[in-house]
Amino acid sequence: MIIAYAQLALSMALVGANVGVGKVLAEALPVPLILCLRCLLACLALWPLAWALEGRVRVPRGVLANLALQALVGTALYNAALLAGLRLTTALEAGLVLATMPAVVAVGSALWLRERLIPRHWAAAALAAVGMAAITVARLGGDGHGSALGNALVFLGVCGEAAYVLLAKRVVGRVPVITASLWMQVFSAGMLLPFALASAAALPALADPGLAGLLAFHGLTASTLCLLLWYAGLRRVPAGVAGIFTMFLPAAAALTAVLALGEQFTTTHALGFALMGGSLLLATWPKRVGA
Repeated sequence: MIIAYAQLALSMALVGANVGVGKVLAEALPVPLILCLRCLLACLALWPLAWALEGRVRVPRGVLANLALQALVGTALYNAALLAGLRLTTALEAGLVLATMPAVVAVGSALWLRERLIPRHWAAAALAAVGMAAITVARLGGDGHGSALGNALVFLGVCGEAAYVLLAKRVVGRVPVITASLWMQVFSAGMLLPFALASAAALPALADPGLAGLLAFHGLTASTLCLLLWYAGLRRVPAGVAGIFTMFLPAAAALTAVLALGEQFTTTHALGFALMGGSLLLATWPKRVGA
């Protein structure tokens, strides 16, 4: 069980660290080019894994349409909005905004799928909303180096990822995880290719080994390794308990931002962490037996 916990924690920590990596990449390269190359790298990694672990990579035609929608909102929209937002805001605040994900998914489940939410899920959504409002008011007041618009773009990405999670519920169990991820990366690469070609003039920047290495790390961890670690951990840990490990996302994003990017941790961020941490725990804490 300790190994499973470590896999879940490392998966979320890598997602959080990639917020800082994404900020560095977004400041050096056009967003469509980053995303298309990332998707192509993920395809190269996922194709042999899908064949080796799950066999044939064919999926039913009806499921393909759903996977294409998931690619549009969960890969293209989420990552484009995240990277665009990171051009304006700090990695520290982007990590805090990403921590609203469980609450947004819970509210989306209630509004779209008509699932009944228990009171603590509504409380989680309220805390997340208050946290977002506090950060936004601070930004509008000129506090720190973040950006209200940048944070709003990151939140748009959160909404895209939440839509991806809800769409995934339609096909859960019908397609193996790695195969589904492979097809989503293929669809995403196809959607992004025209925009990437338009910004191909920036490709020479990848002659810098450091920048190329960051792009490789970003593509192979965020779209491949994080996925494998998360689902490996889920095999031994209940989904409700696993959700608690999403706390590692904003924590890793904050550490990367402060230690690697030199961003300043302020009182606003402390308040944001308190509110978002409470929201995450309320949204993901496992239900008691019989509750």
